[in-house]
Amino acid sequence: MLSPLKDRLMLKLLLVPYQRCSQHTMATLSDMKEVFRRADAVCFDVDSTVIKEEGIDELAKFCGVGDAVTEMTRKAMGGSMSFKTALIERLSIIRCSREQVNKLLTDHPPQLTPGISELVDRLHQRGIKVYLISGGFLCIVEHVATQLNIPLHHVYANRLKFYFNGEYAGFDESQPTAEGGGKGKVISMLKEQNGFENVVMIGDGATDLEACPPANAFIGFGGNVIRPQVKEKSLWYVTSFRELLKELENI
Repeated sequence: MLSPLKDRLMLKLLLVPYQRCSQHTMATLSDMKEVFRRADAVCFDVDSTVIKEEGIDELAKFCGVGDAVTEMTRKAMGGSMSFKTALIERLSIIRCSREQVNKLLTDHPPQLTPGISELVDRLHQRGIKVYLISGGFLCIVEHVATQLNIPLHHVYANRLKFYFNGEYAGFDESQPTAEGGGKGKVISMLKEQNGFENVVMIGDGATDLEACPPANAFIGFGGNVIRPQVKEKSLWYVTSFRELLKELENI
C-alpha cells in the first residue's frame, strides 16, 4: 500500500502529465525518476542511444560517401536542420542498394551500447513495455530489436524502398518517423491504443527531446555522444544505462 506521501506524489503526476519534460517547469528530478520507475512503457531512440553508432552514417561510409552525410546528421540531431530535409538529402547522396544494406548488416552489424541489454531485460521483467522509435531504417532497427528480444511490432522506423533489381527507390515518406515531431506522434498513438498513462522517452537527439510531451518524461542519453542543446534542456541526463538500472532498484 502506498504511503500518504506516495499518494500525493502520484496524484501530482497525474494532474500535470505534460510538465515533466523541461527544466523550465516546476517538475523535479525526483518526480521524473518516479515516473520512470512506474512507467507503463519506455521508448528508446536507437542511433547513438541503443547502439553506439548512427546507422545512416555507417551506411554512408559503407557506400563511400561518409563525410558528406556525417555533417548532415550532426545538423539534424542538433536541431539546426529539419529532420525530413536532412533525411532526404542524405539518402539522395547514399542511394544504397538492397545488397549494400544486407552486406552492411552482415559485415558491420550494429554495436549495442553497454548496459542496454540488461536494462531492457529488467524492464521486461517488471512488465514494462519496451519500444524502439527511430528516424533510422527499419531493416537495421529490426536487427537491433531481435538482439534485445523486443517484439518487431514494437519497432517504428523508416522503410527504405527498392526497385525489383534491388536499386534504391526512395523511402516511405508516409511513416511518422520520416518527419520532425514523428516520434511524438508514435507515442501519442501508443498511449491512445494501449491506454498507457506514463510513457518515458530516452534518447540523445533533438527529435527525442521534442517527443516530450506527449511522453510524460524524457531522459537525455549521452553515453555515446553528447549533444549540448539536448543536455542543456534535459532535466534528467545520464551517460550510462547502468544509472537507469540502479534507479529501478529504488522501489
